[in-house]
Amino acid sequence: MIDAGELKKGITIELDGQLFKVIDYQHIKIGRGSAQIRLKLYDIRGGHTTERSFQASEKFTKAYLERRPAQYLYNEGNLYYFMDTVNYEQMTLDKEILGDVLGYLKEGSTLEILTHNSEAIGIELPVAVELQISETGPSFKGNTASAGSKPALMETGITIQVPFFLNTGDTIKVDTRTGEYLERVS
Repeated sequence: MIDAGELKKGITIELDGQLFKVIDYQHIKIGRGSAQIRLKLYDIRGGHTTERSFQASEKFTKAYLERRPAQYLYNEGNLYYFMDTVNYEQMTLDKEILGDVLGYLKEGSTLEILTHNSEAIGIELPVAVELQISETGPSFKGNTASAGSKPALMETGITIQVPFFLNTGDTIKVDTRTGEYLERVS
């Protein structure tokens, strides 16, 4: 059990028999009344968000998630297939569960599968991934990394801002938390 004061963004809790990930946390103190906390929660299995308020004195059950090393294999429609690199067991996750991480996922990527009671509920990517630029505007001689940026379409389908000196075909490192360009690899 954890206190309301120990909650923060990213923690997974069990509430009413369901798993929720804390997206936002607000502590509210109004007048003479007791303090409350307002949580914006993401239902991991249901795939939707909800907001709920609780007394600040309330306790929550923290969900323990196991992290297992895995490799992304391929996708078929809305199903994405992963292989546990320890026991070579294959797992599938739905597109809805994966959400925004799909823009950084390419075949052969290594990552961590998050499981709860041996059920796969999500993935955690490394902090940075290497992606190839599929399409971008022309580069201009004399432009440096700090001169500005232009949009670039990556091999996975996402668009990020990159410096002017980069060309189509270049491989770059991208931060998976913010979606920002880090450095050119080749």
